[in-house]
Amino acid sequence: MTDAARKRRNAAQAERRRLQRLHRYEIEARGQGFLLVGGIDEVGRGPLAGPVVAACVVTDGPLMLRGLNDSKQVPPERRAELALEIQARATAWAIGEASVAEIDRLNIYWASVLAMERALAALGAAPHYLLTDAVRIKSYAGPQLPVIKGDAKCATVAAASIVAKVHRDALLVELGRRFPQYGFAEHKGYATQRHLDALAAHGPCEHHRRGFWRVKDALLRFPGFEPAS
Repeated sequence: MTDAARKRRNAAQAERRRLQRLHRYEIEARGQGFLLVGGIDEVGRGPLAGPVVAACVVTDGPLMLRGLNDSKQVPPERRAELALEIQARATAWAIGEASVAEIDRLNIYWASVLAMERALAALGAAPHYLLTDAVRIKSYAGPQLPVIKGDAKCATVAAASIVAKVHRDALLVELGRRFPQYGFAEHKGYATQRHLDALAAHGPCEHHRRGFWRVKDALLRFPGFEPAS
C-alpha cells in the first residue's frame, strides 16, 4: 500500500469513527425503542435582515454522510451537496420560517421557536423522539432531549442545521437580487461592515428587523420604514 493510499484509508476510518460518535444520541434513543428520531435546529437568529428558518430531519437509521457536521463547520459547496443527500436519505424532513414581522413582534427567540413548530407541523412523518439544539419545544407532545451545542453533537440536529442553512442562504441570495445595494447574497443579512455601510447609506428595507439595535440606529436617520409582513 502506498503512503497516499494509507493516508486515504486512515482518513476514511477517522471520519467513520467521528460519524459514529456523532450518532450517539440517536443510538441511545433507538436503544430505548424509538425508531424515528428527529433532529431540529434553526438558523438566522443573528442577522439584521431576513426570516429565521428552522428545519427538522427525521431518520430511521444512521446518516453516515461524509462531512456531516454543524452547518457552520461545513464549506458552502459541501453544505449544498449534503442538504440534497440528507433530504434523499431522511424518512421525512420539513422547513419552517418566521417572518421579519413575526421576529419584531415576538422577539427572535420566540420567533425561532415558532419556526421550529412550523417545521414539525409540516413533516410527513412525525418523530417518535426529538433532539434539539438546547431548546425545549413546549408544544411538542412527544419525548425530546435538548442538547447543548446539539448541532455539533447530534447527527440529526446537524443535518437539520444544514438543511435550514442552505434554504435560508438561498432566500437571502434571492433577496440580494431584489435589493442589490445591501449585498445580502454576500453576508446573508449578518452585520458585516459592508452591510452596516449600506444601512448607513440607504437606510433599511422592509426585510430588515427593526427590533435589532443596529437597524434602530438606521431608522433614526430614515424614519417611516415598515417591515415585510
